[in-house]
Amino acid sequence: MQPIDQQAMTPELIQKIDDTGIIAVLIIDKVKHAVSVARALLEGGVDSIELTLRTPAALDSARAIKKEVPEITLGFGTVLTIEQVKAVVDVGADFAVSPGCNPKIIAEAYKQGLPFAPSIMTPTDIEMAVEHGCRILKFFPAQTSGGMKHLESMSAPYNYLGLKFIPLGGCNMENAPSYLKSKIITAIGGTWVAKRPLIQAENWDAITKNAKEIRALINQIRKTN
Repeated sequence: MQPIDQQAMTPELIQKIDDTGIIAVLIIDKVKHAVSVARALLEGGVDSIELTLRTPAALDSARAIKKEVPEITLGFGTVLTIEQVKAVVDVGADFAVSPGCNPKIIAEAYKQGLPFAPSIMTPTDIEMAVEHGCRILKFFPAQTSGGMKHLESMSAPYNYLGLKFIPLGGCNMENAPSYLKSKIITAIGGTWVAKRPLIQAENWDAITKNAKEIRALINQIRKTN
């Protein structure tokens, strides 16, 4: 298999993710909510999202966001099949992630030129991802598998490779500092910034408030580190 260089991630995209520090994970049930939630996040200082492929509205929501809120760095999550890789590429995804580490999906992402971060939870996962050229990895589920303590211990033998991680799964305002203070974390992800019920209720003010809170925390931590 041909080596993958940063899952086709450009230096510009890598820098964007590192600069933002937070990827808002979205579950959108109605396309009409897509642009509003994207704008609410952007107003609060969050410009990167992971739009999960868990609802029929996901792809059309992405099209609306790409058209109306181009400032958003648009990623997709729950990418499980080759067909889904092709679909998110057609929409114009900036990157994609998966809940597991499937070599076939990594290979298809490489083939399609899609920046891709598979998930890891064990050293075996890391070695599989590294073997396929991945250097930015999703750590999932982060909290239930031991949080930052587990990740630091597990990833220590691979530090010389310069791996970076995006923890998702149980991240929130309370535990965010434990991740963001680490040099191996490029960004954290989570649904708490724009929870599904908030989107369904069209509570854009609450989403903007959550976005502002995490943006302020990231700025404070990374300014002092």
